[in-house]
Amino acid sequence: MSFLALDIGNTRLKWALYEAPRADAKLLNHGAEFLENIDKLSEGVWKSLPQPRHMLGCVVAGDAVRRRVTEQMDRWDVAPQWVVPSEAEAGLRNGYDYPARLGADRWVAMIGAYHRMLSQGEPKPMVVVMVGTAVTVEAVDDTGKFLGGLILPGHGIMLRALESGTAGLHVPTGDVRPFPTNTSDALTSGGTFAIAGAVECMVQHVRAHCGVEPKCIMTGGAGWKMVPSMTRPFELVDHLIFEGLLQMAQRRFS
Repeated sequence: MSFLALDIGNTRLKWALYEAPRADAKLLNHGAEFLENIDKLSEGVWKSLPQPRHMLGCVVAGDAVRRRVTEQMDRWDVAPQWVVPSEAEAGLRNGYDYPARLGADRWVAMIGAYHRMLSQGEPKPMVVVMVGTAVTVEAVDDTGKFLGGLILPGHGIMLRALESGTAGLHVPTGDVRPFPTNTSDALTSGGTFAIAGAVECMVQHVRAHCGVEPKCIMTGGAGWKMVPSMTRPFELVDHLIFEGLLQMAQRRFS
């Protein structure tokens, strides 16, 4: 009854093999590969994996990448399933104008965050932040309705945009400082505080809409970079998308 969960972002494919498709399942194996290496999965890190009974994946990298990953699973007798956001799933309701157009990673991360929040006590509104190639900032009310969210560039995109559009600026190795006094620190601090400011705005919007302070959850490969610069406490979760996939799989495959 093993279950393979895939999180295919814009840069890397992350995978995890669990003993079963349920929220409390034991993790058996996991790993990550850059997208340029995914054609070697079946003869590489997946070669010794036992055949999974079920598979559910979240992909934002496009159809071509999804097809390449599917080909790597041909030797297994498993029917891959890929997340397409719907009007409702796993207790979460989708408030997007066109639900299927919501990014699959955003939808899955919110489902993971919602169930993590429920496991910790009374329902609360949430702000869910993913910091990766792009940054998303989502609002969910205490009934599990996705209210809407923000999308903005991640650190790397911001810095490359400045480098390509502004003479004399280069991608820096600076530090985040309250009062930067050199260009490298100014660029690094500007990108970091731009993201922190967007998050703070969403927190204020949720507080005004729901009448209570929201719970704040952050995930993504670059999430750890943001935590010291946030204006309020955040729970940093490494594998929020896997948590969401497990919640969805428990309902789809049980």
